[in-house]
Amino acid sequence: MPTYRQPGTVVTDHHFQVPLDHAEPAGEQIEVYAREVVAAGKDPDTLPWLLFLQGGPGGRSPRPVGRDSWLDRALDDYRVLLLDQRGTGRSTPADRHTLPRRGDAAAQAGYLAHFRADSIVRDCELLRRQLLGEQGRWSVLGQSFGGFCTLTYLSYAPEGIREAFVTGGLPGLDRTAEDVYRAAYPRVRRKVEAHYARYPRDVETVRAVVRHLREHEVRLPGGGLLTAEAFQALGMMLGTGNGSHTLHYLLEDAFLPGSELGDAFLAQVQGHLSFAVNPLFAVLHEPSYGQRSVSPYGTGWAAQAVRAEFPRFDVDRALADELPVLLTGEMIYPWMFTTDPALAPLREVAELLARWERWPDLYDPRQLARNEVPVVAAVYHDDMYVDTAHSLETADSVRGLRTWITNEYEHDGLRVSGGRVLDRLIRMIRDEL
Repeated sequence: MPTYRQPGTVVTDHHFQVPLDHAEPAGEQIEVYAREVVAAGKDPDTLPWLLFLQGGPGGRSPRPVGRDSWLDRALDDYRVLLLDQRGTGRSTPADRHTLPRRGDAAAQAGYLAHFRADSIVRDCELLRRQLLGEQGRWSVLGQSFGGFCTLTYLSYAPEGIREAFVTGGLPGLDRTAEDVYRAAYPRVRRKVEAHYARYPRDVETVRAVVRHLREHEVRLPGGGLLTAEAFQALGMMLGTGNGSHTLHYLLEDAFLPGSELGDAFLAQVQGHLSFAVNPLFAVLHEPSYGQRSVSPYGTGWAAQAVRAEFPRFDVDRALADELPVLLTGEMIYPWMFTTDPALAPLREVAELLARWERWPDLYDPRQLARNEVPVVAAVYHDDMYVDTAHSLETADSVRGLRTWITNEYEHDGLRVSGGRVLDRLIRMIRDEL
């Protein structure tokens, strides 16, 4: 196990072999990577473990440089394990290069069916037994999708958890993907309208950009097609603390003198829109809500299906009626698999997964109702990515779960708060608040 030092920390690499399908433990194996971080000068054997489950799906764990972000607070009390969930980071990759080696689209879909929260939790249990022993228990911190995984963990393997912290990630236990997006579009509209109220000149800039995109074929530096609908997806930025300001600075450099979109602008847009870094987010985002008892016919293209109920998001209507163009949020649409070169080879498998009818349930409401693990959760008021009402319904369904509801932070509060969000949750679970 390679070990190295960073400012204030000692870091150890861990590689684990886990079954692709935990129902067939002797079958195909894949690799899962995790990074252990301990404060310099502390004896790791005296510290309890804290497993961090990253947001996503498809997001790799943080790449810290010393004691940065929330990790600084965590290292005061814990030996932290940053997991690259299966298919991400240094774990066995799943992308446009590796997936076609599995065979046709049906074979690829069968493979990716093992990359949801239920499989991630079973990976965690194997890691726990190897690192802590059969009777060892660890603390779990789940951010966003990592919080979804934490609820799955509490449902099916609570014996492995000592205590659980959730930030911006209490899922609706019985909500379909369509329910999720039907609740999301109004929240996104509010975020966009708040952005335009802050930066009124951006209304016309956005209208000018989408008019240009309707009249011209525009390619991004990597070859992707920038359509008006793809441009709308920049609204996903508005769910973070500084997203509105970042979007404004992006827009102010949109046009060169004249009417062309500048290279610097297009390069930045590509950085925000391309799924090259996390293709699993696009492929598995809607399937991450799939449960046989809730969505027996699959998740479909839920964001696309529900969008028609919200005509204000229609670009052409906004232009014709001289209305502000609304941007979209954390929505995945089928056209993304034609405009983004990182996703184009995965179009057929994405179609199959949208119609997949064999998703096992991710949560056990009966187990959660008799939960005995201490759980605390930060719920961000008007979180653009996770519906507050759904989160509070779930909080009421988990025995003993305590919530901190705040509008001080957006969805990225854990990362940007300098450890304050995590510190409050730690003090809550210790009954210091």
